[in-house]
Amino acid sequence: MFLKLISIPLSLIASFLFLFYLCVFHVVQVIALRFFGYEAHKKSVDVLNFFLLSVVYVLFGSAKVTFKAPLPEGKPLILVANHQGIFDIMTMGWFLRKYHPKYVAKIELGKNIPSVSFNLKYGGSVLINRKDPRQAIPAMKQMGEYIQATNRSAIIYPEGTRSRDGRPGPFANNGLKMLCKYAPDALVVPITINNSWKIFRYGGFPLGMGNRITLTVHEPMAVKDYEFNELFEKTEATIVNSIINV
Repeated sequence: MFLKLISIPLSLIASFLFLFYLCVFHVVQVIALRFFGYEAHKKSVDVLNFFLLSVVYVLFGSAKVTFKAPLPEGKPLILVANHQGIFDIMTMGWFLRKYHPKYVAKIELGKNIPSVSFNLKYGGSVLINRKDPRQAIPAMKQMGEYIQATNRSAIIYPEGTRSRDGRPGPFANNGLKMLCKYAPDALVVPITINNSWKIFRYGGFPLGMGNRITLTVHEPMAVKDYEFNELFEKTEATIVNSIINV
């Protein structure tokens, strides 16, 4: 209870900064994309992720990444992760920025959210209507073909929604299966996220303090080297087995 009370003033500052960065960088993104093209827009999103992630430090937290094996550049990557909260997105976006990550996101995020909606709609990501599986098929096909052609990366959270207590939910295989089908040269990279859920341990407000967000990037696996079911099972097991017990 004492930490929760202390976190109230810091949460006000952190929440203000978070919204401020989203609003400022929305304008920056629009200018960067319309006048200078993809590379400028991509750099603006990288800087946005840096500032959004810095909010964790206002709350006396930290974020770090550990690579179990090097990831090659110039190859399409399918980044598969568990999902604990919104800070997963900027943590992955910042630490994996050189791989040009794009997101498989729910369609609701494409509407009226400063910076976020603009980046999802115009930065190479795809929006999925989870209530309409038929819409998801061409969207996933588009994403698979995109990373295959550009040697960029796709981030997918197969749980479909965030965990509120850190415990992983069941992984759905349809999205990953479509990406593997249309990006046959890709490497699947399991990624385990720990502790980001604790920022919202009290709900929306106040925010949790002193959280050590960790991103563990596991050894990549080539799509061509596995039958899909084996690849999916290995990916899920690798991610789940590295989640810290909560």
